[in-house]
Amino acid sequence: MTTAPATGRAQAVSAQPGVAVRLENLTRRFGDVVALDGLDLDIAGGELLALLGPSGCGKTTALRAIAGFERPDAGRVLVGDRDVTSVPPSKRDMGMVFQAYSLFPNMTVADNVAYGLRVRGRGKPERAARATELLELVGLADRAKRYPHQLSGGQQQRVALARALAVAPQVLLLDEPLSALDAQVRVQLREEIRRLQLELGITTVFVTHDQAEALSMADRVGVMRAGRLEQVASPDELYERPATAFVAEFVGTMNRVPATLSGGAVELLGVRRPVAGAAPATGPVVALVRPEALVVTDGGAGRVVTRTFSGAVTRVLVALPDGTEVRVDVASADSAALVPGAAVTVTPVERPVLVAPVEP
Repeated sequence: MTTAPATGRAQAVSAQPGVAVRLENLTRRFGDVVALDGLDLDIAGGELLALLGPSGCGKTTALRAIAGFERPDAGRVLVGDRDVTSVPPSKRDMGMVFQAYSLFPNMTVADNVAYGLRVRGRGKPERAARATELLELVGLADRAKRYPHQLSGGQQQRVALARALAVAPQVLLLDEPLSALDAQVRVQLREEIRRLQLELGITTVFVTHDQAEALSMADRVGVMRAGRLEQVASPDELYERPATAFVAEFVGTMNRVPATLSGGAVELLGVRRPVAGAAPATGPVVALVRPEALVVTDGGAGRVVTRTFSGAVTRVLVALPDGTEVRVDVASADSAALVPGAAVTVTPVERPVLVAPVEP
């Protein structure tokens, strides 16, 4: 990937960085479907916040409400101190990048980038200078005279990003912009987007269903479910201290292990551990344990089913005596004996365990 220019030049591109965005009690219905159910969210100025969740959870509707493409049935959208709920999209001072690149095929790369400035009546010299500056920023200055069909998918999406930034928006909105790209390009481009966002200091909302994108790029991640936020937290807090069973199982891999709750602790895999967060009533529960929070040792009633090498870490699937299967991550250097059929014991590490009620 072409290297972009130094930070000092990048910072000159955004005229109004760091504006806060606030959603107050946003409600949006489509017939009998409630897409947003009283959504409240505060986004700090200059923050990159990712909205993560399954299809139909309301994350794209929330983004479109910020942009002005969806008018909420109730609630407000505030940008800084300004209520923009009734302001049309063209007057909200926002840039948006979609999953589809939406570039004009009959325009050069430079003309695509400068399009928003042309619509705003800016002169040709200013448009040309701005397009050059933005294309340098995204590492495509040498592609200025080419047409979209002459670029790769990743390059086209960087042009779309440059076009969104060309008008110096207060807020940048990204609607699953990387989902149409192959895995390697996705990783490169999410690093590029994060670098640019940090350099420009622009408030950014990124919608994705990809956990890796959300956790690797965002300052905070909001996990949505049925039009509401289950949790908003930093990536490490979301992963290590999920507030609900839904968040725990949606973010990362999670084992479900039969357990029993009593005396303020949970008994699982032959040991007792403290309970993380709120606990259901005493009795049978399901313990939610990540693969790296389990330890596997030689000997015992468990049996290795499969062994998957992934570089420094090897994931082992173990069948427990009660028929439950759990995934355990171990250092590859210590996994030589963990071959299919090997007898093993699995125990949780010393840390609080999140539990959930047993599903009927």
